[in-house]
Amino acid sequence: MNGNEMEIELNEPLVSVEEYLAAGVHIGTQQKSSDMKNFIYRVRGDGLYILDIRETDERIKLAAKFLSQYDPAKVLVVTSRQYGQFPARQFADAIGAFPMTGRYIPGTLTNPILPKYAEPEVIVVTDPVSDIQVIKEALQIGIPVVALCDTNNMTSLVDFVIPTNNKGRKALSMIYFLLTREFLRHKGYSTSLTPEDFETDL
Repeated sequence: MNGNEMEIELNEPLVSVEEYLAAGVHIGTQQKSSDMKNFIYRVRGDGLYILDIRETDERIKLAAKFLSQYDPAKVLVVTSRQYGQFPARQFADAIGAFPMTGRYIPGTLTNPILPKYAEPEVIVVTDPVSDIQVIKEALQIGIPVVALCDTNNMTSLVDFVIPTNNKGRKALSMIYFLLTREFLRHKGYSTSLTPEDFETDL
């Protein structure tokens, strides 16, 4: 195998660029944070910032590998964002993690007397803005946070960034599908799930 072939193999995307584009994974917001500037490909004529899909693809691979080192039962998946709830639950169910969707109860990670008190070892969140409470608690107890981050997100409290449109229905279903597939692959399993299986109804 020559060097070029090796490079192609290593950089093989999880799905085609066309599939990423069709899901709108690259569509950012009209705001750009300094934290996210390295993940931005360009700014469109209408002022929307566009994320670099190659970065997203690479980060999904790395995040899945990182998460696969944990016992799935110790992975907590949190999202309060409406379009994130169904795909986040599907991801959690498929890998055996614990989903916490909808309104997050403050103190869930820090107050043992709460009925839903949890002791995860790693957390996945859909949006560092709407999921800020659980991120702060994770910081308090010293456990890592993997976050889906859009162009406007601040990432100083996040340990691992996956740059993506974290507001779009199809984008979120694609990201959570790919995380699921890659996580299971690292654990030695295959899956027949498709991106559509992660898509919430309108």
